[in-house]
Amino acid sequence: MTGWKMRSTGQNGGGLADVSLRAATEDDHAAIWAMLEPVFRAGETYAIDRDIPREAALAFWCGGTHRAFVAEGEGVALGSYYLCPNQGGGGAHVANCGFVTAQAAQGRGVARAMLDHAIETARMLGYVAMQFNFVVETNTRAIDLWQAQGFEIVGRLPGAFRHPEHGYVDALVLYRWL
Repeated sequence: MTGWKMRSTGQNGGGLADVSLRAATEDDHAAIWAMLEPVFRAGETYAIDRDIPREAALAFWCGGTHRAFVAEGEGVALGSYYLCPNQGGGGAHVANCGFVTAQAAQGRGVARAMLDHAIETARMLGYVAMQFNFVVETNTRAIDLWQAQGFEIVGRLPGAFRHPEHGYVDALVLYRWL
């Protein structure tokens, strides 16, 4: 899907005029890394090595079975997400995604626009459901958004994530039929 646009108001009322989403290219790697690096280094939301090198992070985000996308507003990268099969073989009909929003764009509807695009793209690609495998329970903004868009918490992994500030916290599994 290319040329996808959405008007978004965001939760803080200071919304974006337009959010455009398109497939990421190698030319986007610097912008994607600029968004991923502070999130991965903080170690609060992804079960990724906090010291992951740039190339390994980009290979994770954009490589393998992952299809990476970029959200833009006025020509500036505001967020990125990847879409992939949650599992292979008999589980390949369920999609999985990872999302990151630029710090300056948080609260402006970018994650919601990316989720809407991900759901539409997943349907177009033939997926019948979407699953988030490991949502850290302290990531309440993401959980609230996912639930507002019809995702249900279907599992809880007690103490499965070691948060740098809160210690061992639960990770949630969220699921939604498309």
